[in-house]
Amino acid sequence: MENKKQGFLARYVKIIVVFAVVAGSSSGIFGSVIEAPSMAIGFWRLSLGMPVFAIPVLLKQRDVLKKISIKNYIWTFVAGAFLFLHFFTWFNAVKLTDIGSASVLAALHPLIVLVITIFVFRRKVGVRPVMGIILALLGGALIAGLDFRQLSASNFAGDVLAFLAAMFMGLYFTVGNEVRKEVSGSAYVFLVFLACWICFAVGMVVTKTPVFGYSTTDYVYIIGLTLVCQIGAHAVFNLCFGHVDSLYVSAWESGECVSAIIMGVIFLGQVPTSWQIIGCAVVVIGLLYYNYYTGLAEKEAEEGEKV
Repeated sequence: MENKKQGFLARYVKIIVVFAVVAGSSSGIFGSVIEAPSMAIGFWRLSLGMPVFAIPVLLKQRDVLKKISIKNYIWTFVAGAFLFLHFFTWFNAVKLTDIGSASVLAALHPLIVLVITIFVFRRKVGVRPVMGIILALLGGALIAGLDFRQLSASNFAGDVLAFLAAMFMGLYFTVGNEVRKEVSGSAYVFLVFLACWICFAVGMVVTKTPVFGYSTTDYVYIIGLTLVCQIGAHAVFNLCFGHVDSLYVSAWESGECVSAIIMGVIFLGQVPTSWQIIGCAVVVIGLLYYNYYTGLAEKEAEEGEKV
């Protein structure tokens, strides 16, 4: 049964990544409407989601956990720490600046992954895929309306946090991609979320953030955030590592701004501006361009291995 699941994931992984991106695009909306502090949001998000991944692994894959090397345990904890920092900076960002600016700045993580891929791992990335990523990011800037007045002094702290969220997301993706080459998907998802939960638990104690006492509405939104974003997005991203490169996941994840606008139209009745519509088109074209030339590179690599 497990082999069939892995076969399905491997076969449709690129489509699955897109659906995960759509799920993750609701994160900013959830974060902006939840009144609880960011530390509590992250703590409860991980606490509610952990059993979904912990129970199957602890019941059926304890042998797998024993076989994981100390090195991979350490790097998995590092990935979880980066995920913690991403969540913490992102939820603080959307409380301090507008979602438009935060989303565009946080979408810069493909550049972080790109730099690490080229200069740290010394891997070759084609010019055309890079052009696709840059085109998608330019589309994101158009969606923001190129209104640099949004980067005002009053929003500066939120804008900085949004950029830091992008940096930590890129590091989280990159480390996770390397660990997933040696650790199974379900075990890695459990361990990286456990590491992230530990960071939030420590953060709750250090900052003396209350565990309980928030509104019923907040708890309902946090449950929604857990189901849609934690399980539907981040868990899926981690499972996809090992089948696609972190740069691929990161590039498509930068397209969240498009699905966020579509959700705004459907659920909030927010009509996009002409610049936002053009920006969405540019993002989609950039991602399709990136996907097409990445696919060509993969085919060429496969043919080279056969020869």
